Parts: sequence; C-alpha cells; structure tokens
Amino acid sequence: MKKLCIKLLFIFSLSILFASCASVRVIADYDKQVNFNEFKTFAFYKPGIDKAEISDLDKRRILKAIESELIAKGYTKSENPDVLVSIIASAREKIDVYNNYYGGAGWGWGWNPYFYGNYNTVSTSTEGVLYIDLIDAKKKELVWQGQGVGYLNFNNVDKKEARIKEFVSQILEKYPPEIQ
Repeated sequence: MKKLCIKLLFIFSLSILFASCASVRVIADYDKQVNFNEFKTFAFYKPGIDKAEISDLDKRRILKAIESELIAKGYTKSENPDVLVSIIASAREKIDVYNNYYGGAGWGWGWNPYFYGNYNTVSTSTEGVLYIDLIDAKKKELVWQGQGVGYLNFNNVDKKEARIKEFVSQILEKYPPEIQ
C-alpha cells in the first residue's frame, strides 16, 4: 500500500511537470504608431543574429522557422526589405526540488514508522527564452518584439527542430498586432 501511494504521488508529480513543460509562454510588445500593414518584405539582420549565444545549427533552425512563418503570413524575403528580423536566444538549467510528505492512519495505538514518511524529488530541466525582433528597415527602429519562454526538450534533432518551430510559431501568432 505504501509503495503504491508513493508511486501514484510520483506519477502525479511527473504528469504535472510534463504538462507545464509543454506550453510556450508568449508576450509581445509593439509601437502603436506603426502601420504594420505597410510591411510586405523582410530580411534577416545579420549583426543582431550573430550576437545570439546559441549554436549556428540552432540559429539556422530558428531562422528557417521564422522565414516559413513570415512567408505563410504573406511576406516576401527581399534584398531591400521593409523590416529586418533579429533574434536573441538563451537557455538556463532549472533545478526543482519537491519536498513530499505523506502520512497514513494505522490501527491500534502508538506510532508506526511504515505509515508516515518524507521524501524529496529533484528534477532538472532547461528553460529557453527566444526573442524575435522586427526592426523598421528605413528608420532602424524596433517596432515589434515577441518573447517566448518554455522548456526545451533536446533529446534528439527531430524533437529539437519541432520545439523550435513551436516556439517561433507561437511567438509569431502575435504578429501583426491587433491594433484597436
């Protein structure tokens, strides 16, 4: 009975952890004075992208996903763009320690050590942050910025690529902004 309770509690804790890891938290900010309908073309801003402290492989994956999303929104890649696209990316290890207490009721009087306990669960994960910046190419001013924060699962290349696409897709869902 005791082992079953511990296993169920552990499985429940893991399911909550994995459910929270699946989503990407997204926020966006923009200049309200900008008419985003005027933007039709884009290019990548190499000086900004070069500063991103991630591998060149991951940069290419992110840029490919951004390009795909912008083209799906009707934009065209151009040598003379309306907007420049830059990225900022980072990742950090996160350590979570859960102190779990369980107790039970026994029969008879007295203390029974088999019905009470305390154990810790330690888990590590990697949390990533991706900023996508859109810069007015003529004015050289930031006009829109989207930020995505979520857990990374880089067990293999396919999962890494899928997670990057998910980050980019969810961030760019906020673009163009719904101006009221």
